[in-house]
Order: sequence, then C-alpha cells, then structure tokens
Amino acid sequence: MNISAINVSSRNVAKPAFGANTQYYENPINRGAEKKLAIWTTAGGCIAGGLAAAGLASCFVEGGFKANKKLLSIIGGVVALGAMALTLPSKIYNTKVNAFAREKEMDVFARDRALKSSIMEEVNKEVKDDEVPLDKKVSHFATVQMAQNGRGLMVKGA
Repeated sequence: MNISAINVSSRNVAKPAFGANTQYYENPINRGAEKKLAIWTTAGGCIAGGLAAAGLASCFVEGGFKANKKLLSIIGGVVALGAMALTLPSKIYNTKVNAFAREKEMDVFARDRALKSSIMEEVNKEVKDDEVPLDKKVSHFATVQMAQNGRGLMVKGA
C-alpha cells in the first residue's frame, strides 16, 4: 500500500494514494516484540503474586510488616521467582506458536487479497473491452461476486 504525505501548507493538497498493484507485503506480526511482551506480562503478574504472598505472610509473622520487612520481601521475591520459573517457559512457547499461526493467517489473507485484486482487474479489463459480448461480461462479473460473497463453489476462469 502506497500512502503519500499530506501537505497542508500548500494549496495543492496531496491525497493518499492506495495502490492495489504493489506486490510488496510486510507481515505485521513481529515475533521479537511478542516474546518481549510475554516476558513483561509474565514478570508483572509474578511480581504482583509475590507482593500478594508478602502481604499474606505479614498476617502470619509476628510484629507485622514494619518489624519484618526484610523477611517479607524475601518471601515475596521467592514466590515471584518461583512463579516466573514455572510459568515463563510455557508462556514463551505458547507465544511463539500463536505468533507463527497468526503469521501464516496474515500470509493467507494477503495472498487472498492479491488474488481477488488481480481477478477484479481482469474482470474490469473484460468489461472495458468492446469485443466481448455483454452476456459473457455479466456472467463473469456475477461469478466473481458470488465467489466473494461465499455463495459460489469456484471462480471460473475469466
């Protein structure tokens, strides 16, 4: 997709140009960012669990929180690190699998979109051609529309 910048300082304002004929496609799924996000969300959840464990342990330790800050922070840290050690590998694995599946879905979507675009270009060329009879034009256009709406079994060659 080509998008041009809009220049508001001049009278000739450029409009965005969306080109359907571009063959370049960049998959928006970024595995590195997904992995980092999984690590940060797991760390945040484990830290919250550690704080909850420290708060719960303060109810059972004599003297409460003020007297035993060091012991409670050790308890919270151990709980947080234990939870992170148990949940992080699974979270990273599931993130990799889901990112791979979404990458493939996006590739299929992009190919489907490019195919539909090329078919519609061919139908458009056929419509503009004066040598093709009107019945054939209508038949091909109706076939493409049925295929787009999911009512057709297949798209006949244009």
